[in-house]
Amino acid sequence: MKPSLEKAVATYLDFRIWQILGFGFVSGLPLALTTGTLTYWLAREGVDKTSIGLFALLGVPYAFKYLWAPFLDHLPAPAPFGKLGRRRGWAILIQLALMAALLAMGSADPNETTLLFGLAGLSVAFLSASQDIVIDAFRIELLDRDEQGAGAAAIQLGYRIGMLISGAGAIWLSAFLDWFWVYAAMAACIPVGMVLVLTADEPAAGQESLNRDRGAGYAAWLKRAVVAPFLDFKARPGWIAILAFALLYKFGDAIGGIMANPFYVEMGFTAEEIAGVTKVFGLWATILGTIAGGALVAGVGLIRALFIAGVLQAVTNLLFALLAASGTEVTLLAVAVGADNFTGGLGSAAFVAYLSSLCSIAHTGTQYALLTSLMALGRSFFSAGGGWLADRLDWVDFFVATTGLAIPGLLLLWLISRLPERPATGPS
Repeated sequence: MKPSLEKAVATYLDFRIWQILGFGFVSGLPLALTTGTLTYWLAREGVDKTSIGLFALLGVPYAFKYLWAPFLDHLPAPAPFGKLGRRRGWAILIQLALMAALLAMGSADPNETTLLFGLAGLSVAFLSASQDIVIDAFRIELLDRDEQGAGAAAIQLGYRIGMLISGAGAIWLSAFLDWFWVYAAMAACIPVGMVLVLTADEPAAGQESLNRDRGAGYAAWLKRAVVAPFLDFKARPGWIAILAFALLYKFGDAIGGIMANPFYVEMGFTAEEIAGVTKVFGLWATILGTIAGGALVAGVGLIRALFIAGVLQAVTNLLFALLAASGTEVTLLAVAVGADNFTGGLGSAAFVAYLSSLCSIAHTGTQYALLTSLMALGRSFFSAGGGWLADRLDWVDFFVATTGLAIPGLLLLWLISRLPERPATGPS
């Protein structure tokens, strides 16, 4: 083999990469348990669609995780976990708490103990977002610069596997088990990540960074880490339009997505059909769409790729309107889900590439975290209204409406495409 190929193969055979794949698994596992799997559970319990839509607000911690990230990044975990090191200590503490929160959520009744159920779900989301902060930092610090690509691929693959288990796996289990045991089974998967965290070396880079920040003082750190990235982004032409675009590009998908499982249930699809078609088949369609999205960006450029993907994302919602009018047709369900997930992956690849291109070299990590938090904020708050809209429209009109809701994002994209290029800036 050529030296470069040998190096690539050696990188993927490195045990650290497999550890990171496990990190991705436990990172992706909780997400579906407060989104898709949760809405399926609620629909099966007869919870009204407006209330189901409001449960999308459980995603808010993902949108605001940058607010407490500095504390996880710069403070040691409390005793006795601090003895494991900053990254490992926080990871193990959060994962233990996450297991307890999943058990609490599974034991609560969404109809009888709604407040307890909601608080447990919010705890799961908060701990999941906190785990993401620690794992992302752990992954970056664990690898050298030329290994980051392999690490990113490993964590994304692990993340998708985790979502598959907590999505399709949990829904499939619900056909045979009570929901408490479904969520207990998901909690029992988390020790896989704990073992991999404990076998990983505690990164030295984080401690060196902490020592530098303490030496400079927290006021100086706050200015450099929090204030400067905002001021830098504000200097970009059309920055308000860009932030609005980050909120609205997937508006229609956010509204439609939160009501997908209630729609499948109301249409009469079985748990096995929903798990097999929407989770397993849909996952592969998303992966293929993401790969195609990267090729599309390379072929036609970012803005054109965003336009193409945005239009296709909107149009594929009409397939669900056709499904609603046609009845319980598994083949049409597969077509609608496949097309929707493929174009969703297409749009996500272009969207993430665009958000990445907005970040200045001096503030890449912070600005990207802020932009993706804003994207998650839009997804959580906008999708919360999906149930209210579905209660007032039939399913055909609902999905036609979600197609129209893509228009504001596309108009903002047209406006952004006419903005002048930002002058190059150096590090600050």
